[in-house]
Amino acid sequence: MQEENNPQKRCLKCLLREMSQEAYMENLYSYINRLDEDIKADKALYEERLSVCKECGYLADGMCRACGCFVELRAVIANNSCSYGKW
Repeated sequence: MQEENNPQKRCLKCLLREMSQEAYMENLYSYINRLDEDIKADKALYEERLSVCKECGYLADGMCRACGCFVELRAVIANNSCSYGKW
């Protein structure tokens, strides 16, 4: 198949546990960067949300231990909110 030889095509069949931390972070930020701009929070709101999460006791390894979300992904979507009303 020609698609398999295309260097632009990314493998989408990896489990998170099979990725290095560097590959995981690259994948997360690549996904965030590809989101439509009209659904993203503006940079100031995104950073404000992340600063709230950084002070929260539920934050661990980029995830909310209370609801299970990836905080950077939840924070970047304009219409999202913290499940616990913190933002």
